[in-house]
Amino acid sequence: MTKHIFVTGGVVSSIGKGLTSASIGMLLEARGLRVRMQKLDPYINVDPGTMSPYQHGEVYVLDDGSETDLDLGHYERFTEGPLTRDSNYTTGQIYLSVIEKERKGQFLGKTVQVIPHITDEIKSVIRKVGEKDVDVVITEIGGTVGDIESLPFLEAIRQYPLIAGKENCLFIHLTLVPYLKAAGELKTKPTQHSVGQLRQIGIQPDILICRCEQSISRDEREKIALFCNLPTQAVIEERDKDFSIYEVPLSLVSNGLDEQICQRLGLSTQAPNLDPYNDILHRLRNPKHEISIAVVGKYAEHKDAYKSIYESLDHAGIHHHAQIRVGRIQSADIEDEGPESLLAGYDGILVPGGFGERGIEGKVQAVRYAREKGIPFFGICLGMQCAVIEYGRNVLGLDRAHSTEFDKDTPHPVICLLNEQREITHKGGTMRLGSQPAVLAKPSRSHTSYGSDTVAERHRHRYEFNNVYRQQFIDHGLQFTGTSPDGELVEIVELVDHPWFLAVQFHPEFKSKPTKAHPLFAGFVEATTQRRASRQPKPNP
Repeated sequence: MTKHIFVTGGVVSSIGKGLTSASIGMLLEARGLRVRMQKLDPYINVDPGTMSPYQHGEVYVLDDGSETDLDLGHYERFTEGPLTRDSNYTTGQIYLSVIEKERKGQFLGKTVQVIPHITDEIKSVIRKVGEKDVDVVITEIGGTVGDIESLPFLEAIRQYPLIAGKENCLFIHLTLVPYLKAAGELKTKPTQHSVGQLRQIGIQPDILICRCEQSISRDEREKIALFCNLPTQAVIEERDKDFSIYEVPLSLVSNGLDEQICQRLGLSTQAPNLDPYNDILHRLRNPKHEISIAVVGKYAEHKDAYKSIYESLDHAGIHHHAQIRVGRIQSADIEDEGPESLLAGYDGILVPGGFGERGIEGKVQAVRYAREKGIPFFGICLGMQCAVIEYGRNVLGLDRAHSTEFDKDTPHPVICLLNEQREITHKGGTMRLGSQPAVLAKPSRSHTSYGSDTVAERHRHRYEFNNVYRQQFIDHGLQFTGTSPDGELVEIVELVDHPWFLAVQFHPEFKSKPTKAHPLFAGFVEATTQRRASRQPKPNP
């Protein structure tokens, strides 16, 4: 029988449910269990694809083309279980599905209501994830207990043990225990109120995970346990991690969380193998190199907008025993102040994806600065398009070369809309999405990095390189080292006479893990490390 773990959060948003859920999944996999992860989001958008990164952080794309919540990035980085469109549902998707059934007459004339029709639909998507080859399903409920938007989801998981069996379900509640400096003490009252709200809905948490800045004393844990109707050992401390998020799973193990989960669900497992994560922390604590990389983006001030980019850089740093200092540079600021004042001194420059015209010229200037100064450069999605625009303008001499996304009247549309995209009117879910194959040329940096003739990478874009200009670019030294199998779509461009100048149309950051850095990020960080070493003064003999 499949076991189900439901993770809820209280007191404040952004408390770390996604990272905690992913860590639990990793620990259970380390015990030999087959785990699947799922996120249920209370917002009405059908998916986050049309939402601004300022609203919801990055949009994480799966192999099947699903545009999902960024927490699924945590799930994939920490666990091995496959994620699909069934791994992320929103209120919008649930209601849309129910309304479509009503329009088709599937409810036989009944009045369609939140209970039972909406909650039944939610239960069905939970059940669907656990139907095949899985021991444990971990379902994270987005939002905060007390939000009106979350109520149908909470009601659905309250009902779930009635069909799956109480012995097969476990409720974990993540809450905040704030430290008041003025009083010099931790405050447990917000946690008591949060659990009280959950119990009013009909859910008694089995385990309470308490986020905190300061360690929780035995007396405070006993107090929380008493007021929240829990045994003391079920109150788990999760202190803030200033060093690395990869400390979280090991911290949870030290507090006995994985062991309690297995006992309560009746799971007989082996002891977890945590050697890979101990090795990761050893490498992070004992770097052999230190490098700096500028990430030049439109949303640079919002860390979650490029969450997977920063994580992938960390993974490459782990791989090369390098500590990476990331500078988040607003591309619009480069337009105002120039690249020299903002990018001088960095060992590498990365230009990520994005949408909209603001800051485009700053990205183009950053590409030119990296190309002319011989600084390792990595362009991703829009970053590749900016590299093509820059090269077209400044090397090929194509005046006002641009993308038709930003200048419909450009005389040289080196980036243009795909024919199949021209008639699309709906924004959501209509881009080139998901895993697509590419053929790699050899010799090339990309082929050397991947060690393969073909790869499959995830996409999320509408515009492509304009093949009318392909031969002109080749004649002026830009190599097209990755294309679609039919040769029509450009996937990777490179410069040979440069320490590292490589840009891709896809999103490699979505396939990087702390235990296995993405080959292109690893290659970029290696080139950046080599440049740093070559610039350091040699010791006198």
